[in-house]
Amino acid sequence: MDRINELFSNKKHDILSIYFCAGAPKANNTAEVITSLEKNGVDMIEIGVPFSDPLADGPVIQNASCQALRNGMTLTGLFAQLEGIRNTVSIPLILMGYLNPIMQYGMEQFFRSCSSTGIDGAIIPDLPFDEYMQSVKPIAEKYGIKVIMLITPETSEERIRLIDDNTEGFIYMVSSAAVTGAQKDFDARKQEYFKRIEGMNLRNPRMIGFGISNRRTYEAAAAHAAGCIIGSRFVTLLNEESGNAERAIERLKMNLEIQ
Repeated sequence: MDRINELFSNKKHDILSIYFCAGAPKANNTAEVITSLEKNGVDMIEIGVPFSDPLADGPVIQNASCQALRNGMTLTGLFAQLEGIRNTVSIPLILMGYLNPIMQYGMEQFFRSCSSTGIDGAIIPDLPFDEYMQSVKPIAEKYGIKVIMLITPETSEERIRLIDDNTEGFIYMVSSAAVTGAQKDFDARKQEYFKRIEGMNLRNPRMIGFGISNRRTYEAAAAHAAGCIIGSRFVTLLNEESGNAERAIERLKMNLEIQ
C-alpha cells in the first residue's frame, strides 16, 4: 500500500498536513523542515514549489515564494535537496506548485523526479481538469504519483464526482472562494459547504485547507473531513522563527490547542 492510502486507511480523523514553501526563509533547509515536522507528529507535508505568480495564494505565501526565488530556489534545486529524504522520513510528501515551472522542467521529467526522490503526490492548482485527464494522468500513473485536485464551494456536484472518479489519494477542499490566508472563523455558509460535501459520500477522503489558523477554524474543518491543511499560519511562524521548524510547529500546535 502506498504512503497516502496507508495514512488515510490507518487514521480516519484529525490528520494534520502542513504546507511550507521550499527555500523560504532559508535556501537550503528543506530536508531539515520536513524531518522536524515528522518528528513533531505531522501526518503529511506539502512542499511548495516557489513561483513568481502564485494565483491561489495570499500575501503570506506569495511573499515566501518571492523570498525563495531570491534565495535561488528552483525545481531542480528542490529535487536535489530531497535526495535521500526517504532514508529518514516515512510520512507522505506532496509537492504543490504551478504549471509553468513544471512545464519548463518537463512534465514527464517532473513525475520521474518525484518518483525517484520519494514524493507521493502533486497538487497543481492551475492544471485544467481536461488537461489532467488527457495528458497528465497517464504520466503520473506511470510513475505512481497521485495528482490531487482542488474543489471550492463553487465547484458543481457533477465536477466533484468527476474528480472523485478519476483521482486517487484525497480531495483538497478549499474552504472558500478566496486565496490562502489565516481566518478567525468559518461562517455558517462555509460550514454548510463542508456538510454538503460530507453528505456526498465521496470515494476519496477529503482534506480542508485555506484559512485554518486557530482552534475554532481547525475544529470546524476537522469535524467534516479527514483532516486539515495548514499553510499560511505555519509559513508565518517559520519566518518569525528564522526557519526553525521545531519552534514553528510548537507554536502552531499551541495556536490550535492540539498535542
